[in-house]
Amino acid sequence: MAEKKRLRQIARPFVVDGPTGVSLRDRLKGLTVEDEEVLRAVGAHMGRLASWDLTRRVRDGLEHSTDTWAARKRELTALSSSRWAGSVTSNTHDQWGLSRRTQHARLRSLDAGIGMLRHRLSLPVGQKGSRGKPGGYRSKHEWFHKSRRLAILEDRYKQVRAERETGRVSVVRGGRRLFHQRHHLAAADRTVDQWWAEWEASRWFLTADGESGKRCGNETIRVTPDGEIGIKLPAPLGALANAPHGRYVLAAKVSFPHRGEEWRDRVTGNRAVAYRIHLDVVRGRWYLDASWTRKDLPVVPLEALRAGGAVGVDMNADHLVAWRLDAHGNPVGEPRRFDYDLTGSAGHRDAQLRHALTRLLRWAKVTGAQAVAIEDLDFTDSTTREKHGRRKRFRRLVSGIPTGKLRARLVSMCAEAGTGVIAVDPAYTSMWGAEHWQKPLTSKNRKTGRHAAAAVAIGRRALGHRIRRRTAPPHDDQSDRRGHRTAQARPGTRGSEETRPRVPGPRTRSVPPDAERTRGTSASKTVRDAPVDQAWVQDPLLLTV
Repeated sequence: MAEKKRLRQIARPFVVDGPTGVSLRDRLKGLTVEDEEVLRAVGAHMGRLASWDLTRRVRDGLEHSTDTWAARKRELTALSSSRWAGSVTSNTHDQWGLSRRTQHARLRSLDAGIGMLRHRLSLPVGQKGSRGKPGGYRSKHEWFHKSRRLAILEDRYKQVRAERETGRVSVVRGGRRLFHQRHHLAAADRTVDQWWAEWEASRWFLTADGESGKRCGNETIRVTPDGEIGIKLPAPLGALANAPHGRYVLAAKVSFPHRGEEWRDRVTGNRAVAYRIHLDVVRGRWYLDASWTRKDLPVVPLEALRAGGAVGVDMNADHLVAWRLDAHGNPVGEPRRFDYDLTGSAGHRDAQLRHALTRLLRWAKVTGAQAVAIEDLDFTDSTTREKHGRRKRFRRLVSGIPTGKLRARLVSMCAEAGTGVIAVDPAYTSMWGAEHWQKPLTSKNRKTGRHAAAAVAIGRRALGHRIRRRTAPPHDDQSDRRGHRTAQARPGTRGSEETRPRVPGPRTRSVPPDAERTRGTSASKTVRDAPVDQAWVQDPLLLTV
């Protein structure tokens, strides 16, 4: 008899924390030629200082300390200002930290690939996989090439690990994608001049951190409540000032149509607001980004979110499927599907996600649900070519699901809509949903798909209910008859395969209200077999139930 496969441990659902920051964007309209020249000069000057500071930080490696940070800031202050120097060094530190985290993720990916290759190479050629693990390679030719790839990955792993132990990281100011595009201009449909203009603009530095208590929340790039923009010029560019105290005021103004009142309240209260000015070379437009952190966000308890039901959402590569569930875990109404197209540019993909999530949240608001339930997905171990080498279509499908972007966008949009987000363990949701919910929810007028059934499973797990339904009722020839196991089990109910708990009260007219359940071999307690001195009177209230 084959050994029964053990189920993996299911993690508990949890409420996803809301966004920690806000970012707004507005276009700088009405800039004069002189304004653009000043912005280009300041951006190029501060960009050179940022590149120099990043080089110093990478060279320090693990020997970095507060003293070396202070020394770099003092040198930058003489060439700009103390606030510009603080923004540059802070941005450099964030870049170095991000590169370290990316380096760690790279090591984990290489380690997973090496482990998978070693496992498959250790199996005989042609052996099939079992229990979710791939088998051996199909031919000796494939086995030979995979052994070569194992040697390559092991060499890369040693190299990356040596770099991490010494604190060496690789950072490209301007972006690695644009850097490699220089050698493939024909494929990118770019000329040398177009690429060079975009490369220079991406390496400019026009970012200023906010300061609480200062005028309008920022002394370097100051934006007044009426939208006037003033920039504190670096010391070498002080001759370009058109306002007192070495400042330059732009002719363009901003208003931030989206959430402008919230930004205006922060600026009026002199609370910290960070700004970034950048140029879109392709469109020839200048933009201003405003951002700030959010603290003391209200946290709604999980039980409070469950009280109003939830909307279970199943994420797929090209659509979302949602189904409304009440507080008892019962599907209500009809499932809804929200399609999106993730082909094309990054802006188009982001717009498609925002449009689909907007429709989802509007529908959830109409149904009265207080929470949206999603899976806590992580496909880092399912997209490797070592595990699914020949299944390229499956790898593209899994890689195409925008788990990170969709979750981040959903959390931020739900925070503004006042809707909670509950993340659940994705284990067995699709399998159990199709097994226990697809057929019962299918009728003559509605054909339930496997994704809709998975949405029900996700919603039930978020609400604290069991996904699996109770078994079919026993046959008529058994003592308890039909009808009790088709009902849904409550969260506190024992296992779905156990016996039904006794319900107090009469089950027939011939059984007293407080009679205990007895075996078939015990003495009969019917009126016919009762002693002569026993008087039994039927309670009239029980007949009215």
